[in-house]
Amino acid sequence: MMFADLIDAEDFRQYLVALGIELPADADPDTCARLAVQRQVEAGVPGLPALVAELEAQAGVMLPEVREAVVSHLRPAVN
Repeated sequence: MMFADLIDAEDFRQYLVALGIELPADADPDTCARLAVQRQVEAGVPGLPALVAELEAQAGVMLPEVREAVVSHLRPAVN
């Protein structure tokens, strides 16, 4: 039997923190994405477009709330 490693809220938060975005420890995916977009608009976030593309390529293993945050907030911010 094979188990998929799903991208959950904590994984998503850690990906954004690794890009230098400061996020509260208890932030949900929507909040993380909104804060990432705010940082992108204010100062730019190197690596954010690549992260969004990587996450979209893994959409099948993202939890729904993470996928929604990527599609609703991050994708429009990096276009």
